[in-house]
Amino acid sequence: MADLSGISSNDETLPKLKARPKINANQFIINEVHDMDGDGQFNLKDVAIQLKENQHNEWTPLEGDGDFRSNECIELLKRSDIVVTNPPFSLFRVYVKQLIDYDKKFVIIGNMNAITYKEIFPLIKANRLWLGATGNGSDMVFAVPNGSEIAESDRQKAARLGYVGDFTRLGNSCWFTNLDHGRRHQPLPLMTMSDNLKFSKHKEIKGKKEYFKYDNYDAIEIPFTDSIPSDFDGAMGVPISFLDKYSPEQFVIVGMCENEDLYNLKTKVYATAECKQAYLNKFGKKGTYDLNASGVVFRNGLFEKVYQRVLIKHKKALK
Repeated sequence: MADLSGISSNDETLPKLKARPKINANQFIINEVHDMDGDGQFNLKDVAIQLKENQHNEWTPLEGDGDFRSNECIELLKRSDIVVTNPPFSLFRVYVKQLIDYDKKFVIIGNMNAITYKEIFPLIKANRLWLGATGNGSDMVFAVPNGSEIAESDRQKAARLGYVGDFTRLGNSCWFTNLDHGRRHQPLPLMTMSDNLKFSKHKEIKGKKEYFKYDNYDAIEIPFTDSIPSDFDGAMGVPISFLDKYSPEQFVIVGMCENEDLYNLKTKVYATAECKQAYLNKFGKKGTYDLNASGVVFRNGLFEKVYQRVLIKHKKALK
């Protein structure tokens, strides 16, 4: 079980509920919906028509401002079977905890970097939360009400993706869910380590004698998901983007390269003097290179941090 006891839905560090003089949150209940447009299938277009025609619907303004931590919203949550929403990214940790506390099924949008949060990653490691089937780490496009203020760069990016008009985009985002889907059970096709070193399309791998080993973890560095060797039985550090291709039947998540060493996987902790010397050696000036914040490789005579890495093993290696 993931330990989320340190997160509270009424944390005093969070913004407080504010009373507002006007209604700005409502609840809609659709009591009946069917093939509204007669195209022979039922989908969200039918739901939109149903809402617009307002037949067999219930509309009620909320007493508060719709904050998910309010009592009335919690009561609505209790009545729900599946939650689908785009929660405030700044409150993502608290929102996920609430969904877990009330044992809800959900599909929600979050920042890809939320994978690394110490409140979120344990859920992923425990196989209680995973990434959705589509849109992971790429640009998501959203329709917005006519006349909404949209950054021109976002409008243009949405247009390049084929959405012209009242659309905006949200980058580096993904779906987080605990609803199962088939794609997370599809194994990755992999080459052996020797074949990767010989045939990889990545210059960081192809032609090298071996994979880099971390100086501070008993694991090898895998900079690209498609470079995971099929025949290596030890721990491997892979990019967080690996998680949208993660199959629990193929791999086991053992931890993450991180500062706090929550999973007791570090084999070395660097002293302040070592971090300063590493910075001087790499950049030629005084500073501190926080080597303890991630995996470290010794490359070209220098200690270098790598990007955030998830530590995995082949499941077959644990049998």
